[in-house]
Amino acid sequence: MSFNTFGHLFRFTSFGESHGAAIGCVVDGCPPRIPVTIEDIQRELDRRRPGQSRFTTQRQEPDAVRIMSGVFTDEKTGEQVTTGTPIMLMIENVDQRSKDYSEIKDKYRPGHAGYTYDVKYGIHDYRGGGRASARETAARVAAGAIARKIVPGLTVRGALVQMGPHKVDRSRWDWNEVGQNPFFCPDAKQAKFFEEYLDSVRKAGSSCGAVIEIVAEGVPAGLGAPVYAKLDGDLASALMGINAVKGVEIGDGFATAAMSGVENADEMRMGNDGKPVFLSNHAGGILGGISTGQAIVARFVVKPTSSILTPRKTVDRYGRDTDIVTKGRHDPCVGIRAVPIGEAMMACVLADHYLMHRGQVGEGAAWPFKP
Repeated sequence: MSFNTFGHLFRFTSFGESHGAAIGCVVDGCPPRIPVTIEDIQRELDRRRPGQSRFTTQRQEPDAVRIMSGVFTDEKTGEQVTTGTPIMLMIENVDQRSKDYSEIKDKYRPGHAGYTYDVKYGIHDYRGGGRASARETAARVAAGAIARKIVPGLTVRGALVQMGPHKVDRSRWDWNEVGQNPFFCPDAKQAKFFEEYLDSVRKAGSSCGAVIEIVAEGVPAGLGAPVYAKLDGDLASALMGINAVKGVEIGDGFATAAMSGVENADEMRMGNDGKPVFLSNHAGGILGGISTGQAIVARFVVKPTSSILTPRKTVDRYGRDTDIVTKGRHDPCVGIRAVPIGEAMMACVLADHYLMHRGQVGEGAAWPFKP
């Protein structure tokens, strides 16, 4: 199986399966002498970790990360820093229950990747979906924890802004609230509603989808390229590559189809510091594939979890019609834990483009032009 490596200069290769011995990644291209501790990485993994509330899968994985290579103690500062060599991060799987899948090992779950794996490879790991499992995304979060440290002054935050058909009220948006509820929701009132809503979805033997918004601030202007390395193109690809994601938009995205050119254009004026100031951010911080210096805003849609208790029609590996009920431990809304994953992929893309930009044009900006 190929295509397990993400990125150009800042790269990581993930490995492992849902019910294998371990998962993890090898991060390559990270500059040397960047302070990194195991706590930096564990903090992000703990946000994605399963079993932290009744609203996620009850699989009890501590997701304890081990840094196997690529770091050393700086003699001058005493800090643990990167060495510029590959950084291997490993997370052991400790709570697999493969027997939960024994009854359905030959049946294709509607909406799951089992069928397409068989079509492509002639074999698939039915235990939790193998590489198709959201378990693999822990490796991305670990890599993202390192990526966050590469771009100076970068802040990446995410929030769940819609569950099923229900959206948050943006007038009540509070970033501090995101860490105070199990949904990563910025609207405290709507978070309370989500508790009742998701309980009803679970009791009905079904699942629901979600929309996640990721915002990156402190992004320098000039990252990206105008044709085949568009920043928004790479970002869309990174977010689309997360399990169960079926749509991505940058800035106002699909809503711009209903706007006029007058409404959509982000007007500009000169600021007091001699730099241009945008009066709005419909473009989501990217124009012509290159960052503007504004906040980069992206949203992605996570489909409903395909493993549900309601009987569904399907076929098996031998071409027979059958029905399927998926038991075991599954997220009723897998989009909840996608928030730290989306943040990680945003951070990885920005770190990658930051290094490419620095390699091509150096640290200095070309603007303003002198007459």
